[in-house]
Amino acid sequence: MTQTHDLHTYRYGPLAATKPRQLIVLLHGLGSNGEDLISLAPIFAQGLPNALFVSPDAPFPCDMAPYGHQWFSLQEWTEAAMLEGAEKAFPIVDKYLDNLLKMLGLTDKDMALVGFSQGTMMSLYVAQRRRNACAGVLGYSGALLGLRAIKNANIHKVPTCLIHGDADTVVPITAWHQAMASLKDAEHPVEGQIIPGLAHGIEEQGIAAGLGFLRRSLGV
Repeated sequence: MTQTHDLHTYRYGPLAATKPRQLIVLLHGLGSNGEDLISLAPIFAQGLPNALFVSPDAPFPCDMAPYGHQWFSLQEWTEAAMLEGAEKAFPIVDKYLDNLLKMLGLTDKDMALVGFSQGTMMSLYVAQRRRNACAGVLGYSGALLGLRAIKNANIHKVPTCLIHGDADTVVPITAWHQAMASLKDAEHPVEGQIIPGLAHGIEEQGIAAGLGFLRRSLGV
């Protein structure tokens, strides 16, 4: 565990390369921390042995629990409030990614973002609005903020894979359908998978599908 560019960061790998050739950034969900998602790294690393995995704590303490972190508040569950929150967090995450890439000598095309729940919302928002497009976004159990804005000329059409359980009661499966439809309508390269019986979480089938997407996106 290291302190990296003002966000408390957990890291793993690379397994094979002395110097990382790819960067995978994992963004956790509301009320969690970076240690939660870094647990995916040893599994993903089997297919991405030259990648460095980093999982930062979100910059703000969770305002809905006595522990954990958040990218933005969800006390007001409206699109306008969530977009405002993501907009405020954007420069923090944007600078964090810039600093990491510079430190590692990599480019955005060497980087993929992986999110869970609110981390998926943040990953999509950031990837579509950075100066340069990254290799891809893998999102679990999340949602797309700003459904109409993705047709704007300044929005990157980043390769995206969205995976969701059809028994999710935290972020309902309707969010997956809305995101998929909106991204396809705006001609973004998107693929997805629904996991039958899965609640708000990640399981083996989704991990395998996600790893395949990451390998293709990064040209591994």
